[in-house]
Amino acid sequence: MHRPTKRLTRIFVCAAAVPVILVASGCSSDSGSGDGAKKGSSKSSASATAAPQVKKAAFDSLPQPCSAISKKTLDSLVPQAKSGKSGASDDESVRGTCSWSSLDNKGVQGSQFRWLNASLMRFDSDAARGSGNKLAHAYFTKQVTDAQSTEGAKSPKAEPVSGTGDEATAVTYELKKKEGTFKQQTIVARVENVVVTIDYNGAGLAGQSSPDASALVKDAEKAAKEAVAAVVAANGSGASDGSASAKPSEKPTSKPSSKSSAKPSGKASTKPSN
Repeated sequence: MHRPTKRLTRIFVCAAAVPVILVASGCSSDSGSGDGAKKGSSKSSASATAAPQVKKAAFDSLPQPCSAISKKTLDSLVPQAKSGKSGASDDESVRGTCSWSSLDNKGVQGSQFRWLNASLMRFDSDAARGSGNKLAHAYFTKQVTDAQSTEGAKSPKAEPVSGTGDEATAVTYELKKKEGTFKQQTIVARVENVVVTIDYNGAGLAGQSSPDASALVKDAEKAAKEAVAAVVAANGSGASDGSASAKPSEKPTSKPSSKSSAKPSGKASTKPSN
């Protein structure tokens, strides 16, 4: 008589346990599929796909390098030059060069040689590499370092140049060759996302005295100011006096060193042209 009662008790206990297990299981499954989880996933996906933003470069074009310096200035710096020689470029909106050479032959008294080169380089902003100004500043610093480390340069000096773009440096030195002593001036200037490099050297040949270095530096600085103004004008902002500059949107993060580095650039030309 007692056995059926025990069996019924066991059945009721098991039946009561089943709903408890189901409820616990249901709560557990709902915790991963609620609105909070969906929102968290959506935010994570959005942040992962967002691309970094950089400021658009100020300038998107360059002037013709052979027209970046006025005829009046060219007549003064390279008086015997007929026309500029444009360098090859795969994209003239990004890079360009032009050079002029002059040999003022004075017969038995010797001659005066001059060589001028203008180089323009523009940088676009890039999400991975940084803003155009930042990239231009890095190139500016490299150009100054390369000029200081030219092979054979005697006592190279670097000094800041005022009123020329957002930052500018003059590098001067002497190079002794079999033809004579060449005095080299390199002016590197940055205006926004464009770097202008002016190389100017002179020498007295076959008995002529060497040109005055301070005068050559002033001439090179004048050419650099005109080239900077030409860059600004080519992008819609007129600057006729050669000293105007767009306001820098980013300050340079470092100053060029006045010490020479080990690697030569070999950039400046010192061969007289006939």
